[in-house]
Amino acid sequence: MRTVLSRPDFRLLFGGLLASMTAESILLLALAIWVKDLTGSDGLAGATIFVILAPRTLAPLVGWFVDRYPRQPFFVVTHLAMAVLLTPLFAVRDAGDMWIIYAVAALYGLSNLTVGAVLSRLIQELVPSDLLGEANGALQTARQGLRLVGPLAGAGLYAVLGGWVLAAVGMVGFLAAAAVVGTLRMVESPARAADPEDCPAVAVTRVRRLSSELVAGLRHLAGEPALRRALVGYGLGSLVMGFTESLIFAYVDSGLRRDATFVGVLVTVQGIGGLVGGLCSPAVLRRLGELGTLAAGVAFFGPAALALAYPNLWLGFTAVLLAGLSLPLTLVGLHTLIQRRTPPELIGRVAAASEAVIRGPQAISVGVGALIVGVLDYRLVFVSIGLATLLAGGYLWGGRRLSPPAGPAARTRVPAPRPATEDRNPAPVGTLTGRGGH
Repeated sequence: MRTVLSRPDFRLLFGGLLASMTAESILLLALAIWVKDLTGSDGLAGATIFVILAPRTLAPLVGWFVDRYPRQPFFVVTHLAMAVLLTPLFAVRDAGDMWIIYAVAALYGLSNLTVGAVLSRLIQELVPSDLLGEANGALQTARQGLRLVGPLAGAGLYAVLGGWVLAAVGMVGFLAAAAVVGTLRMVESPARAADPEDCPAVAVTRVRRLSSELVAGLRHLAGEPALRRALVGYGLGSLVMGFTESLIFAYVDSGLRRDATFVGVLVTVQGIGGLVGGLCSPAVLRRLGELGTLAAGVAFFGPAALALAYPNLWLGFTAVLLAGLSLPLTLVGLHTLIQRRTPPELIGRVAAASEAVIRGPQAISVGVGALIVGVLDYRLVFVSIGLATLLAGGYLWGGRRLSPPAGPAARTRVPAPRPATEDRNPAPVGTLTGRGGH
């Protein structure tokens, strides 16, 4: 990682993202704890994460916007908007105001999806292909390392000072990210020029062309074998991984007999595993390739979930350490595969579409988990999660030859996008489940 961090342009982007990720690590878990404190419900606390993930359904539209406009200004404006949308949290007083937390969580989820799509293109433009693994590994190391202090600090700040302080800290972090990345100097492709055929006579053609552009990311994911297998395998794993967002509160409450804020301790311990995984991910990527690294990450989640089926403090610490190790391997493998197998003019739509394909099932599972946590024994559900993620990891491992480890020269080639007949003017050249995108 020393090589990619020696690049001044990436170092500046990394600094801005560090401020943003710090705000995120302090804020996100605290929102769920805030809902738990207001309502006393594990299901409603877990539903906070569902609300954050739900806007992933708008991924095609978000990716289309990202590909049409310069990425750096888009990044800055989005972070400014993220700071502003936190302001309604200052009005939260009791359980009757829970809808405000949910509304902010939904808007945050939409903006976070946008940042993930923009970031994929920024990294692709700033970093040579052979350093993409190092760049993604550095970001994941920072993100997972923040889990050592962020969630615990957020839970502590909430317990002592209340949720309004968390909103203020988040605003400062997002504003700092916008200011730092705003100073980055880079040459970007110009915005798409106006179409001379923009007139009522060609309205139907324009609608068809727009529809084609919106689904271009999904079309590329379906047409590229390695990406298709990655999204199917990880998507299947996500169908059960989201259960943990509500189950972890039941594990702490009913299993360990501790207050909800202890979830922050577990997530902090998880950060140790994430830090190790982030540091090791470039080496694993060089040895196993992108799909092999993704498979290892998904499979490691299996024994972690199985261990959480037995409520024991030290076994729980071991389990969340293993879950933390799995997250950066999964995300580095997936993001690097997308960046290396996608043309620049499609990267926004492909990154956003991949988020939808993965986070859509996860959002469903978070919602289902919020319902079943009050019906089924959480231990039985953790066993089911462990077995399912082991199967998903095995499916991904079976396709690892689709993205074998290779030298830098081989990595510079990306497949051309599959053209659509209507698309004559293509646009010019993202708790235990790790919700944060890059």
